[in-house]
Order: sequence, then C-alpha cells, then structure tokens
Amino acid sequence: MGLIPKSAVQRRYFVRLFGFAGLYLAGIFTASRLLDKAAPVSAGNVAIALLPGLAVLGMIWAIGRFYTELEDEYLRMLEVRKAMFATGVTLAICSVWGILELFTTVSPLPLFWVFPIWCFGLGLGGLWNKLTLGDAGCA
Repeated sequence: MGLIPKSAVQRRYFVRLFGFAGLYLAGIFTASRLLDKAAPVSAGNVAIALLPGLAVLGMIWAIGRFYTELEDEYLRMLEVRKAMFATGVTLAICSVWGILELFTTVSPLPLFWVFPIWCFGLGLGGLWNKLTLGDAGCA
C-alpha cells in the first residue's frame, strides 16, 4: 500500500486507523499529565489510564475491519502475510526477552510494547512482501 490510499477501502482504513491513533496520542498525553506513575488505584485513575488502551482496541478493530472489507483476495492475502510476519516478530521478541528476564537481570519488557512491536512488524512484513513478491507484493 502506497502513501496515498488508492481505493475507498484503503481510505476508510486510513481514516479509522489515524483517527484512533490521534485518540491514542491524546489519551497518552492526558494520562501522563493527570496521573503520576504511583497514582493510587481508583475508578477515576483507572478510567484515565485506560483511555489510550481503548484507542488501541479501536486501532485493532480498524485493522480487522480493513481485512474484512478487502474484496480482492490477492490484496487480502498480502495483508494477512504482513500480519503473520508481524505476529512472528512479536512472538519472537517477546518470547526471547521473556527468557532473558527469567535467567538474567535484564529489565522487564513492559506489556505496553507488544502492540507497537506488532505494528513495527507490519512494516517489516510489507518489506518482506516487496522483497519476496517484487512489485506484485506492494499493496
């Protein structure tokens, strides 16, 4: 997929994804301004802290919706390949780091990073599609 969405499905996906990404950034900003790292657990603090998480759920929904709206089976296959690649990258990084945590004194990997790692893996998956499928792999 290029920088400028080519189809109505891609445009809707971009609007949804970047809309939720904007909500995510606003949620992170709001939570970091209003809450201390040692904020006590209360209904209000939990609600504020969950704002970015709800936006992540929206981004996940937007990605899933994109896959279901894609009518072209080849383009859908390319997106699923990217997601599979991203899942493999995420599982590998988290599993290896988890083993390091068990047996060494490395810092724990906060669960917060799992989704960003997966998103980074989507980018690597797109590169993998391009390298293994040539121009046909650029959806």
